[in-house]
Amino acid sequence: MQQRRVVVTGMGTLSPLGNTVGEFWNNLINAKSGSALITKFDTTKFKTKFACELKGYDPLNYFEKAEVRKLDPFAQYALVSSDQAIKDSGLDLNAIDKTRVGVIWGSGNGGFYTFQQEIIEYAKGDGTPRINPYFIPKVIVDIAAGWISIKYGFMGLNFSTVSACATSNTAIIDAMNYIRWGKAEIIVAGGSEAAINEAGIGGFSALKALSTRNDNPAAASRPFDVDRDGFVMGEGAGALILEEYEHAKRRGARIYAEVAGGGMSADAYHLTATHPEGAGAMLGMKWALEDANLKPEDVDYLNPHATSTPVGDESEMKAVAKFFGDHAKKLHISATKSATGHLLGGAGAIEAIISIKAIENGIIPPTINTQQLDPTLPQGLNIVLGSSIKKDINVAMSNTFGFGGHNATAVFKKVS
Repeated sequence: MQQRRVVVTGMGTLSPLGNTVGEFWNNLINAKSGSALITKFDTTKFKTKFACELKGYDPLNYFEKAEVRKLDPFAQYALVSSDQAIKDSGLDLNAIDKTRVGVIWGSGNGGFYTFQQEIIEYAKGDGTPRINPYFIPKVIVDIAAGWISIKYGFMGLNFSTVSACATSNTAIIDAMNYIRWGKAEIIVAGGSEAAINEAGIGGFSALKALSTRNDNPAAASRPFDVDRDGFVMGEGAGALILEEYEHAKRRGARIYAEVAGGGMSADAYHLTATHPEGAGAMLGMKWALEDANLKPEDVDYLNPHATSTPVGDESEMKAVAKFFGDHAKKLHISATKSATGHLLGGAGAIEAIISIKAIENGIIPPTINTQQLDPTLPQGLNIVLGSSIKKDINVAMSNTFGFGGHNATAVFKKVS
């Protein structure tokens, strides 16, 4: 039986580079940085004092005051970006079978902000548990998927993925598979994160994972650079409408790209560190291309995980060099976390949007801030530095890796 094809018909985002896909993409290809000093809390005693925050985001522009009290920021971001994507898709919500529309939405941390605030308030008191009645619904990771389904009446499959920083790629791959298997016609897939708070910045700083380049935040995220010193925290969300190809054609939908394949693997190596030779990353890329019925030489553009950590960047590029072989020197690579920061569970979703926009526009956004490539990295890699380049892209690959050794690679291709 011929496998059902899956395409992307809508996209939405809230990001450190813009609160719409158009604004986000324009700032990205023009080499803007989303990193600046943190405004959300007093960082005086913190080693890292900057992050990639959303700009100009006011929840009251999107929600009633009573709704805001029920929604952790990560769920707010999910609802706003998914609403953009649904509108972008041109779906007539009165003409579709909502029992065949699902939601698969991920977050690495869920209601991190709410959890922190409730604990702070409890600690201020006399020990009496005066807990917000919405505390649990605001904190649990699956609630964003639930909110989206409730808002639109989508009664199909509905759940959350959690695989740390691989989370939203996992959601996209799961959505692709469920549509392939005939379990849904349309799925809203993506991820969101809101971890720029004392607990998030303090926790990742304790792991020595964050950059401390406080004198120049805009240039702090510098993947592959000899002087890279850690990642920059980001926040926001990315949403994609995945749809069965024939269903999209019948309704005359604009099709951005096909979700051609996905591969997931485990390093089975270390709690927080990637495998030094990128063994799990290689498996993810291998299985993703096999799933897409493509070869390594078919890939034109790679959006790597590349967070700007010394160990992570090196292990991924070792895997890329080994897996792609001679083609690695032709493959264009750009590490867009240099501009967006690292959205943790939301990273895969916005990087899927980047990969799809690159296919749509024939433009590869740059790796910014990188001044001198680390000589210990594999030599001869074709890393796009400084400014965007034009290139016809038929196939784009996006890598995401998470603490616990989770790897998820998605492959997108132009629809012919």
